[in-house]
Amino acid sequence: MQTVLFIGLVWPEPKSSAAGTRIIQLVNLFLAQRAKVLFASAAGKTPYSYPLSSIGVQEVDIQLNDSRFDDFISTLQPDVVIYDRFMIEEQYGWRVRQFSPQSLSMLDTEDLHFLRQARQDATKKSEPLNLHNAIAKREIASILRCDLSLIISRQEMAILQQHFSVPNTLLYYLPFLEDEILEADVRAWKPYSARTNFLFIGNFLHEPNWHTVQRLKYEVWPLLRQRLPHAELHIFGAYASEKVYQLHQPKERFLIKDRAADARETMSNYRVLLAPIAYGAGAKGKFIDAMQTGTPSITTSVGAESMRMDDTWNGFVEDDLSSFVNQAIYLYEDEATWQAAQRSGVDLLNNTYGKMHITPAFLNHINQLLCALPAHRQQHFIGEILHSQQVNSLKYMALWIEAKNKL
Repeated sequence: MQTVLFIGLVWPEPKSSAAGTRIIQLVNLFLAQRAKVLFASAAGKTPYSYPLSSIGVQEVDIQLNDSRFDDFISTLQPDVVIYDRFMIEEQYGWRVRQFSPQSLSMLDTEDLHFLRQARQDATKKSEPLNLHNAIAKREIASILRCDLSLIISRQEMAILQQHFSVPNTLLYYLPFLEDEILEADVRAWKPYSARTNFLFIGNFLHEPNWHTVQRLKYEVWPLLRQRLPHAELHIFGAYASEKVYQLHQPKERFLIKDRAADARETMSNYRVLLAPIAYGAGAKGKFIDAMQTGTPSITTSVGAESMRMDDTWNGFVEDDLSSFVNQAIYLYEDEATWQAAQRSGVDLLNNTYGKMHITPAFLNHINQLLCALPAHRQQHFIGEILHSQQVNSLKYMALWIEAKNKL
């Protein structure tokens, strides 16, 4: 792998979202292999965009529906192209296949968008879960067109394989890639006695986070604050809107704290992470941060989905509201239980997310695909059919928009 091109939906913001953290982890993985890494996006940058150039990544501004990208990819001829979510593959995948056909195409799903939408609809409309939505058709088509899709959740792997019959050879389970927690790290953590209060953290542009904050405000915290009269709940998150700030109630000890400058540094001051997540998908970066900072957490089965190891968790997993509140109090007040939860988090992260154990097999798999790409594509001929037809509306709509813009 001499050249790797990322095409991003946005410029990554690892301090704003787990998706940003995930992309930077992948970037660093390829940089560590001495590959030339480029990151291209049509999005505008924000003050929180990661300074990719500072770590040796070439930043490339591109445009939507613009044939200049064809010239760019024809000249670059990257070994690997990584699409940041299926919408980006829809927009640029046909161009890459046409002008750099030998490039290995990888889709980083982040999480399965159709699964998150299906769960959101089922929760809000009190309807049975329906995975066969419009987003599923688009997202699975994108997965079938790519040579490999990176899946961050074992549950999502099972859904794709068992429910939609996506071949296992098109999928690769790749969780968060973390430095292992060492005993020196544990000794440096703030102890139980130096921590206080509860927190929740999450990007407010992500609907499941906003819904969780509402659950905390109206269902969980009214019960907790009655039984813990000195504790506060602090809510952190990027891109809070006015509807979020309206929940700020100091008299109720429910405080909106806005964006955390450093999520892990912030989290290390708190005793317990509260996350009664009702719906969502993928793996939750907030729980990785909690384990890395020795902050026990309590969440739901959806929140902990695919992240537990043999039911090990750095705290408790409860779906019943009453049990959730009782266990939150227990975790907050009992130091021995709190310390045991910390230790469980160390074991869970080191055994499940330690990058030194994960990356060699992943890199070997990519190299094997690069060496046998034509045969791999013949084996998955459905993807070739989708490329030939391309649901050609995507291609010709882009060409039509470009021609129209020149008028």
